[in-house]
Amino acid sequence: MARTEQNEIFFHEASFIDENGQPQTHKIPVVQELARQGIQQLPQCFVRPQHERPSPSLPYEGPFPTINMANLLALEEPVHRSRELAKLARYAEEWGLFMLENHGIDEEVVRSVKDAVDGFFSLGFEEKKLSVGTYTSVDNLGYGRNYVKSRGQSLEWIDRLTVRVAPARDSEGLHVWPRKPLNFREVMEKYVNEARRVMDDMLVGLAEVLGLERLSFLKFFEPNESVINMRVNYYAPCPRPDLVLGINPHSDASGLTLSLQSDTTTQGLQVLKNNEWVTVTWPRGTLLVMVGDLLEIMSNGRAQSAWHRVVTQKDVERFSVALFYNPPLRAQIGPVVGDGGDGDEEVSNELNYKKVVVEDYVQNYYKVAPAKEKEDFIAFAKTNK
Repeated sequence: MARTEQNEIFFHEASFIDENGQPQTHKIPVVQELARQGIQQLPQCFVRPQHERPSPSLPYEGPFPTINMANLLALEEPVHRSRELAKLARYAEEWGLFMLENHGIDEEVVRSVKDAVDGFFSLGFEEKKLSVGTYTSVDNLGYGRNYVKSRGQSLEWIDRLTVRVAPARDSEGLHVWPRKPLNFREVMEKYVNEARRVMDDMLVGLAEVLGLERLSFLKFFEPNESVINMRVNYYAPCPRPDLVLGINPHSDASGLTLSLQSDTTTQGLQVLKNNEWVTVTWPRGTLLVMVGDLLEIMSNGRAQSAWHRVVTQKDVERFSVALFYNPPLRAQIGPVVGDGGDGDEEVSNELNYKKVVVEDYVQNYYKVAPAKEKEDFIAFAKTNK
């Protein structure tokens, strides 16, 4: 589509099934293009009902939950490591997220990721569309794949790019790697290789602090079969941040989620803590770790997935790169309470969660979304459903 006038509106197309079971398509204005045009009046499709609009969040008093990865791995420093493990247990139970410092991923690798994302989103709309393939899947792989259930749904103020980066043999994800910038895939795969090591170490640490055998969680994330989806979330400046959300409140349908964000001191991520929205402090050089629903199930609720949302800013653009780390889609998971002699996890019918197949949980998650509360998602795996 050629640009014929200065204020031409560009659209993503979203497909959904209506209440009568009929396939429908819906045109979604591209927020990055709206911001480039300097619009002052929001399209009505982004405006939230009064009860959904972002209320002021609480500033968090004191240092935000932070884990020092170097201390966590320092077997030769038992005092420092014990202190870090205690913090890890507390943050996983009380927050469901924490910042990760001294994570060990080379600064140049992180910088190259940010440069690649900057390069992609500096392209024009048509060039981005031509650069990326699409694939119809439950994970909405591709560029501009919005989660739409109806024409009347309030839309998120966001542009997305989602790619499946693991398993390596998964040809579906290969269809949607951007061809521009030219090094985009190479850069991201290098980062993912290092990030997987970080996530594996976190799974080992979390099992240890819960009193489980160290590999109790990690053994479900088989290196050649486990799934990693990469989602780049781009938040354009918004003329009325008080009327919109960047991302709806939700928990993640993952085991762990590991995120980095662009170099900005502006904070947009908020987490629900004690029924109040708290703005997440995200220092430069740190990564964000979130407990996902699947790990909540596997830990029998001792690690809690975080209920979170994203708000926008008036004069600031921001992006995050999130890696969603899951066991293989056909894997069956449940609360891990010990290790049987044959290596299988033991699951008790008296526990809070039951066995579920990962793919079934993810499919139900997207069927339910957008949800009003976390229970709408996690009830699928509850024994008292």
